[in-house]
Amino acid sequence: MAKTVLVPIAEGTEELEAVSIIDTLRRAGAQVTVASVMDALQAKAARGVRLVADKLIVDCVGETYDAIVLPGGIPGAEHLRDSQALIDLLRQQRDAGRIYAAICASPGVVFQHHDLIGDKKATSYPGYSEDFRNKEAIAERVVVDGNCVTSQGPGTAIEFALTLIEIMFNADLARNVAEGMLASRA
Repeated sequence: MAKTVLVPIAEGTEELEAVSIIDTLRRAGAQVTVASVMDALQAKAARGVRLVADKLIVDCVGETYDAIVLPGGIPGAEHLRDSQALIDLLRQQRDAGRIYAAICASPGVVFQHHDLIGDKKATSYPGYSEDFRNKEAIAERVVVDGNCVTSQGPGTAIEFALTLIEIMFNADLARNVAEGMLASRA
């Protein structure tokens, strides 16, 4: 059975992160659903790229995913933070012990704002981790603490996605996907 992943997007999402996450996970065989937290399927990303979702986030309510993975970007992360449907899904994900992950501004803007990190080790784009209770790992590129995975930003997006593959599938598949992309596992 294929692993399922939800990647929410919004106006102002960091497109490099969103596309890197979606593409890398699909290369591993994950069934990735892209869901818009806006009122439309199409969203203009942070650098003007048009992203098209598979469905609206409200249509994901009641579904179960192996992982929910948030790209960052501003104001994208703020739109994710303000989506009650997404926050409800994230809380259910955390409480069920399933993977919830975020990169760039989203660990601080979404996870910290809604107390989804707690005392876990986490990282984010510099400046967005100021309110983290546990600052032990904020300088790391990718941080895994239990079922919570965080990363710093566009330059760590593929490493972040490969880490998710290793957790969801196995290290061999992560290595094979990395080799096929000519990506190093920093």
